[in-house]
Amino acid sequence: MNKPQLRIGLIGSGFMGKTHIFGFATAARVFDLPVRIELECIADATPELARAAMSRYGFRRHADSWEELAADPGIDVLDITAPNALHRPMAIAGLAAGKHIYCEKPLAVDVTEATEMTKAAELAGVKTQVGFNYLANPMFRLAKKLISEGRIGEIRSFRGIHAEDYMADRAAPWSWRHDSRGGGATADLGSHIIATAEYLIGPIIGVCGDMHTAIQERRTSEGSEVRVNVDDVGRAFLRFENGASGSIEANWMASGQKMQHAFEIYGSDGAITFDQNRLNELRLHETGTDGRTEGFRTLLAGPEHAPYGEFCVAPGHQLGYNDLKAIEIRDFIEAIAEERSEPFNFAAGLRIQRLVEAIKDSTMRARWTDFT
Repeated sequence: MNKPQLRIGLIGSGFMGKTHIFGFATAARVFDLPVRIELECIADATPELARAAMSRYGFRRHADSWEELAADPGIDVLDITAPNALHRPMAIAGLAAGKHIYCEKPLAVDVTEATEMTKAAELAGVKTQVGFNYLANPMFRLAKKLISEGRIGEIRSFRGIHAEDYMADRAAPWSWRHDSRGGGATADLGSHIIATAEYLIGPIIGVCGDMHTAIQERRTSEGSEVRVNVDDVGRAFLRFENGASGSIEANWMASGQKMQHAFEIYGSDGAITFDQNRLNELRLHETGTDGRTEGFRTLLAGPEHAPYGEFCVAPGHQLGYNDLKAIEIRDFIEAIAEERSEPFNFAAGLRIQRLVEAIKDSTMRARWTDFT
């Protein structure tokens, strides 16, 4: 049976653009998707970059600008991997043309823009997805299942961190990430750990933030000094709707950390821990066992943890970062084809944006901020 086409138009071929390309390619071959994915068209910062990316990554054609791509009637899904400040105009243009939108996180630079995008998506009646692919990890889904089954009892506390070191060097040049519309560490990295906290524990209803800019100025590539207008480190205490408390940290100058997306969850009858550096492992502690051997045991990802088995029939052979993106893409494509809810739509992305801004507001006021 011939499957209908789903034609992808991608904006950007940098780090995240490549991740999306690999994700689409993997999803098309690993899963029995209800549609046939076509890498139709790509746009980039210049027509020359777009032409080169078209040849390298197997797109059928390229566009000379993102505006041309957003309006192209031959595109079904507009995929946005451009800098944060461009998400809103690109998404709005794609929505006006009736396209489904796949946008990397954060959804926008502020709540105002994110709200506009969410309302436009609802009016357009299309499907949307914000890229939070850590949530697609089978071990996250296992952790959520263990919690829902009561395996570690009443959840009492959560501690999470997303730390990397790509801004640790004072000599690293100023970039769009250091501008107020770039977002800062809390928006860039903290959005991931906030999404993880709510996915596993439930709604956050209060935050108390503390955001800090450690490197006040950076040099541009031309050599001039520019003031940094965003945080290098952001922390917040959390209160959850279910009565649990917690904390998060976002840090993009954590020397030596390449990808520390980690959490600890403590319950009345046990605990669960995870670190993205070992993304195929979940550590589980259940109280009440023999005191001589009580402690954490490591659960290794395997075919029993769907959809790991679609990638490999043997346990312990490990999935990778791009595989998580492929799982996220599968879920989004199935939502489009089968007309069911998206795994993480613009409305969900707006909520994360609102939580980031609540942390900023709390930092400025030096007090707790309620969140609903």
